[in-house]
Amino acid sequence: MARLIYILNGPNLNLLGKRQPEIYGHETLADVERDCAALAGELGVEIRFLQSNHEGQLIDWIHEARENAAGIVINPAAFTHTSVAILDALKTFDGPVIEVHISNVHQRESFRHHSYISLRADGVIAGCGTEGYRLGLRRVASLTAAR
Repeated sequence: MARLIYILNGPNLNLLGKRQPEIYGHETLADVERDCAALAGELGVEIRFLQSNHEGQLIDWIHEARENAAGIVINPAAFTHTSVAILDALKTFDGPVIEVHISNVHQRESFRHHSYISLRADGVIAGCGTEGYRLGLRRVASLTAAR
């Protein structure tokens, strides 16, 4: 059975490709999912690709991942800067966690420079566009292959 990796997406990412394309690009979340699924096949892993605008739903998926997943790639979006609850949920997960941001958050407003999620993440990828998802997936696949 292939290792399962959760790819979790936070608020407003359902609007990827439509919302602020000058910052986030023109690719949609469906494009990102398609590219991740193709890469997962090459890496010999399975993915569960999810998006919610609701903090509690993301927490429920992290709890679910505790039982089912080898690793998590997460773009918490705006919850990055506000959610101690998502941080606490991620701290209950034993596998690797890679935090992904499409834009370079450090070139943006100062409130975006702080990440609660980074306190748990095994790595952070920012400013690589949607390619950051594939980089994160490769890293989690590599880290879980050794387990």
